Amino acid sequence: MSIFNELKDSLEEAVDIQKKKTPASRVTRFEVTDVKQIRTTLNVSQAEFAKAMGTSIDTIKSWEKKRRNPTGLAAKVLATIQDNPAFYQELESH
Repeated sequence: MSIFNELKDSLEEAVDIQKKKTPASRVTRFEVTDVKQIRTTLNVSQAEFAKAMGTSIDTIKSWEKKRRNPTGLAAKVLATIQDNPAFYQELESH
């Protein structure tokens, strides 16, 4: 099968899924961490949170206002804090 035919078949499948004619074989969801909720739960200021995360207050503000999303290691650390708030104390102490 040529690359053109593979792409054509793939696009036709995508259209069928969009039109609900065919169920998706898999669905990937990305959950964006609610940084403000995490920080509020921890009862810490933006400055304290920024220091523990090793980033700037402006970055924390951007995450909280959803102008930017945490990525990479920051996203993993935030997910860990969300699942285990005690982990924040470990970060804060280093």
